[in-house]
Amino acid sequence: MVELAVEQVRSGEFWADCMDQIARERDKNSFMLLFDYFSPRVNAYLLGQGAEPSMAEDLTQEALLALWNKAHLYNRDKAAVSTWLFRVARNLWIDRLRKQRGVAYESDENLAETVDDEVRLNADGDRLRAVLDTLPQNQAQVVYKSYYEGKSHSEIAEETGMPLGSVKSSLRLAIKAFRQYFGEDGV
Repeated sequence: MVELAVEQVRSGEFWADCMDQIARERDKNSFMLLFDYFSPRVNAYLLGQGAEPSMAEDLTQEALLALWNKAHLYNRDKAAVSTWLFRVARNLWIDRLRKQRGVAYESDENLAETVDDEVRLNADGDRLRAVLDTLPQNQAQVVYKSYYEGKSHSEIAEETGMPLGSVKSSLRLAIKAFRQYFGEDGV
């Protein structure tokens, strides 16, 4: 395998090219590059979402298998490979939760309410929610879309009609509010 420069490996175009190779030629080397880079990141994301280690590992494998099987559905003009892959992992996680809990979600609103209920049960979640409730609506909306929905800044800007710079500023101000609330002003 060819040694890659750090800048090239982290380039969204590089990963999109790998996806194209997988879609067109079922290129195993491109898949292995994606797998090696994204597997630990997807696993860490799922652990952060509350998945047990063995479940996070299973879901990571499923997400990367979906990447292999559905590479032809990826569109580089709509999302970065990382965004696409993390959304697949998130959806797999939600599906697993649904099966485990036997909860029927009728809409995204019900899903958001259920997620909110779960967060409220967690003591840290209560504190986070308290801060979130004090934020101006645009900041709260940006935080929710970024951290709960896993959307990129550009996706948030497109959905809300806010300029990209305003999305980033709103997120920075919200993070500052969280840091002040939790006593981490200097961080």
